[in-house]
Amino acid sequence: MIIENAVKTELSKIFMDRDILSISTQKYLRANQVKLVKDSSFTFVGGTNLLSSNMEQYRQWKLSPLDIYRVKNVILFGVGWWQYQNPPNLYTRLLLKSVLSHQYLHSVRDGYTEKQLRFAGFKNVVNTGCPTMWPLAHLKQEEIPPLKAPSVLLMLTDYSKRPSIDSQLIRLLFDKYETVFVWPQGRQDLEYIRSFNKPFKILGHSFNSLNQFLSSGVKFDYIGTRLHGGIKCLLARKRSLILEIDNRAKEIARDTNLPTAERDDFAHVSAWIEKPFSIDIRLNIDNIMLWKKQFNATNVS
Repeated sequence: MIIENAVKTELSKIFMDRDILSISTQKYLRANQVKLVKDSSFTFVGGTNLLSSNMEQYRQWKLSPLDIYRVKNVILFGVGWWQYQNPPNLYTRLLLKSVLSHQYLHSVRDGYTEKQLRFAGFKNVVNTGCPTMWPLAHLKQEEIPPLKAPSVLLMLTDYSKRPSIDSQLIRLLFDKYETVFVWPQGRQDLEYIRSFNKPFKILGHSFNSLNQFLSSGVKFDYIGTRLHGGIKCLLARKRSLILEIDNRAKEIARDTNLPTAERDDFAHVSAWIEKPFSIDIRLNIDNIMLWKKQFNATNVS
């Protein structure tokens, strides 16, 4: 939801008077959706881990072999590569060369994804960072509190459970903060967080619940394994530390200076909580503008 909202927001700024329709990448295309793609002026695909080196096996983006022949000219928007892998195999290279545009620049979320796409034969790719972070381009250090808040918002990840490590993190948070809030972003997050049997204050699962909490006036820090949850809190001008569970946060942090830490580096987490912290996000504005302006310079803001 966080990525989808960011993608739609940025596309709306570019194509102000155009209809923007959505099709899920999590399901295979139906015939009417294929026609919709063919009839559209542009087709974008956005998502954090849609690409991989073996797309015949890992299908986060549901493309069937048939789509090699019927889906064309797709433009990537802030897309990332799933995990650290070898260069893309022959099937993946053929699939991407068939469905992706060779005319327009592709936007990817980090330098590692750019490198993998270049291995696949694409020179028309730029590292723009994740579009969820674009509003942080003009963030000023003084907008984020440098010192710890009395409360903390914790997010854990249902598909990356590490009970031993996460229980140490939870003990640390209860030791350092007066109140530990939790937002269960994933469908199984709530069940996982309840398994620790701690007196959390648990927010509703909906995106609206998170938004209401962010605007409630409660003073809190964010610490957790949900990458885009952490970015969302930064956007709300909250002191945030994202714990790395895969290549996504690690690579984005390398490119943009996003505050992250290894999930089991409790010395770092403890120091981050107790010591003054200043933020210095660095986005590649030139690449972002290069990607945006290729569509219609008169509509770009």
